[in-house]
This record gives sequence, C-alpha cells and structure tokens, in this order.
Amino acid sequence: MELCSIASGSSGNCVYAGTERCHLLIDAGISGKRIEAGLNEIGLKTAEMDGVLVTHEHADHIKSLGVIARKYGLPMYATQGTIDYINARHSIGDVDESLFRTILPEVPFRVGDMTVTPFSTSHDAAEPVAYIMQKEQKSMAVVTDLGVYGCSVVERLQGMDVLLLEANHDVHMLQVGAYPYYLKQRILGEKGHLSNELSGQLLGEVLHDRLKKVVLGHLSRENNYPQLACESVKMEVTLGDNPYRGSDFPIEVAKRDEISELIIF
Repeated sequence: MELCSIASGSSGNCVYAGTERCHLLIDAGISGKRIEAGLNEIGLKTAEMDGVLVTHEHADHIKSLGVIARKYGLPMYATQGTIDYINARHSIGDVDESLFRTILPEVPFRVGDMTVTPFSTSHDAAEPVAYIMQKEQKSMAVVTDLGVYGCSVVERLQGMDVLLLEANHDVHMLQVGAYPYYLKQRILGEKGHLSNELSGQLLGEVLHDRLKKVVLGHLSRENNYPQLACESVKMEVTLGDNPYRGSDFPIEVAKRDEISELIIF
C-alpha cells in the first residue's frame, strides 16, 4: 500500500492513497495543476485515479473537485450530507451528478482492491468523515478536521500500519494570535480542529508495536510550526499513560506547499 500527502494545511489538502492496482485521492483542496504535478512526482497522473474520497465540503478540501471531476470523470465518494451541501450551494460548479457515490459512515465499500471505511468526525461541516483504507492485513487512515475524539475514533484507529493525523494548532499561539475571537472559539471548540496536545493524546491511545509511520497534517500556517507540532506530539506520547516514548516511532510533518515522502508498506 502507498500513502503520500500532496498538500496538507489550513490552505489546502490533498492526499494520495493506493496500491499497485488502485489509486485514490482524499480531497482535492488545491488546484488541479498542483495535484497533477504532485502525482507526477510519484509516477502517477490524475487520469489514473479511481476516484476522490471527499471528507467534507470546506473549500480547503474541495477547491478543484469539480474541475478534476469534469476533466477526468472521476467518481466522487461522499456522504449524503456533504453531497447535498455541495449541490445546494453549487460549490464545485456543474458536474455530472452520476459521478457522486453516496457513502455511509461505518459502512465499508470497495474501490479496486482496497476496502474503504468512512467514519464520522466532530467538525463544523454537514456530514464529515475520515477514511480508513485496507488491503488484506495492511491498513492506513487519514484523520483530520476533528475538534474532539471519543472512544469510537480510538477504536477505529487501532492496528493501523500508517496514520496521517491532524495536529492543527498550538493552543497558546492561537490564543495570543491575531485571529478574531469567534474564529479562535471555533477552532478550539468541539467541532473545530485538534491541537498538537490532543493529537499526541489520541496517538498515545492507538500506538502499537507494528505501527510503521505517523504523519502529522493540516497544520495551521499562523498558529503552528512543524517542529513545534512534532515535539509537542512526541511529548504527549512520552508523558501519556502508554508504554511508549515519542521517539519510539517515526513521526514526520506533512508539507504545506509540496508533496511529502511516498510511504510504501
């Protein structure tokens, strides 16, 4: 299986996930040109994608969804709430509605040789989800845009080989920063984004001996730094009620403006 962040951050998100026989995008929140360039760097093309898994309808996740759907005829997998919101607001322009594939949280579906399982997240969107991709005994997950997590999320993320997890902001940086009060409250709220500290706490609950890679994603440009996110997450793991230290696992930060390492496992 393969995972590669093409872009990750508050300004735009797109992740490639696949196998030798199946290729998927998770979100399309950057330009179609950047998506194509990123895929080219790992020897792929947008035309070779088998579809787009849509997490939710915010612009930093669907910016070029309509463009690539029209140009390449790619199926778009999304919850009914997300589809209805996009259609009601004409968010991605005119697209062939038959390209939408309605999915249900907690109900697995097949794309090529992968099983995809969406699960609900706590975010201020119509019906947001994160995704787990599995082939035989290997699995990976892309989990961003959640203000809080509970037992169901922890349960879902047990046993992953590779995990891309949100570490959006440093709480202190956000609190003293220039954002208006209402926006700070939104980000810090239960339907906002995971802080570095919460990200580390969640990671501490799902670590296991066979975990191969952790990628921290969706970092805020204004309220976080890659090194701060990485060190904060590692510290939470080390101090948490688990048998591991933050240094026990390879943890990296997904890049905002260029692709990250292609993870093959």
